[in-house]
Amino acid sequence: MPSVREWLASLGLSEYADSFAKQRIDFSILEDLTDKDLKEELGIVPLGDRRRLLRAIAELAGAASIADKLAHRSESSPREEAERRQVTVMFADLVGSTALSTGMDPEDLREVISVYQKCVAETVLHFGGFVARYVGDGALVYFGYPHAHEDDAERAVRAGLELISVVTGLKTRAPQQVRIGIATGVVVVGHLIPSGESEERGMVGETPNLAARLQSIAEPNMVVVGESTRRLLGSFFQLDDLGMRSLKGIAGPVRAWCCRQVPWQAASRRCVQPA
Repeated sequence: MPSVREWLASLGLSEYADSFAKQRIDFSILEDLTDKDLKEELGIVPLGDRRRLLRAIAELAGAASIADKLAHRSESSPREEAERRQVTVMFADLVGSTALSTGMDPEDLREVISVYQKCVAETVLHFGGFVARYVGDGALVYFGYPHAHEDDAERAVRAGLELISVVTGLKTRAPQQVRIGIATGVVVVGHLIPSGESEERGMVGETPNLAARLQSIAEPNMVVVGESTRRLLGSFFQLDDLGMRSLKGIAGPVRAWCCRQVPWQAASRRCVQPA
């Protein structure tokens, strides 16, 4: 930390350094100084210099307060450790965005993606999910982390079906469709790679990759689920067996199912589009 003399020099007020030294003023008592002290005890007559000093002292006090709060937060809130947990992962991808990008103004395309992401966020939140991140026009969503529910698999499928309904109802320049893949499994999730202030929560395991691969075999406006998810679903859904599928990056063929919703009375939510 610089000395009071160096601090005064950085403010362009080095001519007062001897006065501060004579009165034994150090950083521990700077915050106690008043305008009267500066004028009468330290001999700083110009009002502008006194105001600059008082403002600089306030900034020092504020920085110290913030540092103390951060240190306290770090001590009182230890970093969450990574844990093993069963989660249901949904991967949703907007259909035809590449084709759209070749025939649409970049600003218009950005608006389409923005509306889509807003719908994902609202729909997922409604069903208790967590948007982990957006990957281009795709969205990676967790159900069961950070908050778990007994029916996370059902929540994920309901969210996927609702998202299809919402996206197809969007009033955009071109009709929109979405593909959705859902998988359930045990993963390691939490703070996996410490990196200071940029530390992020991540997930390790086959489940996110399986959800992405199931999404890749879905037809537009279709929800495809894996066998582990199918076993957890109730009677709300109609399941069509798509057979065994070989998926890139997945060891061995997996059984996939197309999931449709059995008619029920709950009203479909709709996202509010920006004006």
